[in-house]
Amino acid sequence: MIKLGLIGQSIAKSRAPSLHIMLGEVYGIDVSYELHEPRDTSAEAFAETLGQMRAEGYSGTNVTFPYKQIAVNYADNVNEAVKLVGSTNTLSLQEQVSAANTDYTGFIRGYRSRRNDAEAGRVLILGAGGVGRAVAFGLFEVGASEVLIFDLDEKGAAGLCAALNAAGKRARVVRKDELADAARSADGLVNCTPVGHYKTPGNPLAAELFGGQSWAFDAVYTPMDTEFLQAAHSSGLQLVSGFDLFIYQGLDAFEIFTQRKVDPARAIQRFKEKFEIHSDLVD
Repeated sequence: MIKLGLIGQSIAKSRAPSLHIMLGEVYGIDVSYELHEPRDTSAEAFAETLGQMRAEGYSGTNVTFPYKQIAVNYADNVNEAVKLVGSTNTLSLQEQVSAANTDYTGFIRGYRSRRNDAEAGRVLILGAGGVGRAVAFGLFEVGASEVLIFDLDEKGAAGLCAALNAAGKRARVVRKDELADAARSADGLVNCTPVGHYKTPGNPLAAELFGGQSWAFDAVYTPMDTEFLQAAHSSGLQLVSGFDLFIYQGLDAFEIFTQRKVDPARAIQRFKEKFEIHSDLVD
C-alpha cells in the first residue's frame, strides 16, 4: 500500500484522489489518497499536518493553495524547478522530504498538448501565488516574450516580477488602472487566482477585455468550464484548461511518488471515461 495525500484548503471536490487511485489500478499499485485541510492557513498548521502524515507512513503528498510557498521551507531537498519557481506542489516523504514542482512541468505539457509549438507571446497573468509562480516561469519555456503580472497583493506581484527578472526573464507589474490596457495588448490571458473556483465563483477579468488575444488558460478546474474560459471561448481564443494542468501535474507527481512511467494518452482516456469528464469548451 502506498499512502498519498493532498494538503490544502477548500479541497473537498478535488479530483486528485480519483486520479491517483485510478493510476494505481492501471499500473497494479495499491494506492490510498486522502485529503488533509490544516486548521488554518498558517505555516504552523501546515507543519502539524505534514508531521502527522509522515508519522502515519505517507509516501508522498501534493500541496495546494495556500501552502505552495510555505511548503518549500519544510523540504530537505528541492529539485531545479522548485529552486527556479520558489514553490512546491509535490513532496516525496521518505527518510527526507524532497520537493518538486509539477505545476511547472504540468503547465508546459498541458500548454503544448493544446497549442503544440505556438509561442505564448506577451502574456497577462492574474495571480502571483504558488501556481502563478509556476505558470509564470513555465510560460518562458513555451515562448513567452514578456509576462505582465497583476495581483491584488501588489507585494506578491512585485516579488514574482523580481524573481523573473533575476532569472533573466522579461516581466513587469501591472497596476489596477493599467489592467485594461495590459489585457488588450496581450497575446495570452492567464488566470492563476482562485476566482472561478466553485467556492469563489466569478471572473477575475471583465468580460469586455476578452477579444483580440490568441489564447487563454485558467488554472481553476472545479468547475472545468469557468466563467473565465467561457468568456475567452466566446471571444474566439484558443483554450488551455485547468484540467490540462491538473492531469499533467498529476501524472508527473504519480511518477515521482511511485517511480513508474505513465503513458499519458492511456491515462487521460481512462480517467475521462471512468469519471465521465466532459467539457463543452476544451474536449
